[in-house]
Amino acid sequence: MTVASQVKTCFATIKNIEATLGMLASQTNELEASKKYKETEKVIREIKEALEKQVLLLAREEPQYNK
Repeated sequence: MTVASQVKTCFATIKNIEATLGMLASQTNELEASKKYKETEKVIREIKEALEKQVLLLAREEPQYNK
């Protein structure tokens, strides 16, 4: 597995985690739990955005990995 494909897999996983946290936040009846899920979702979103930049950078700098 290439570095680019590993980064893309990680990015997809992070997107899934972000979506799951959002779903958990909206489904829980506990205010404190919902708050923690939302806080964690925010951190994950920031990580996802940084990782997305890396995916785009890899695509530009390493065109052989765009498969």
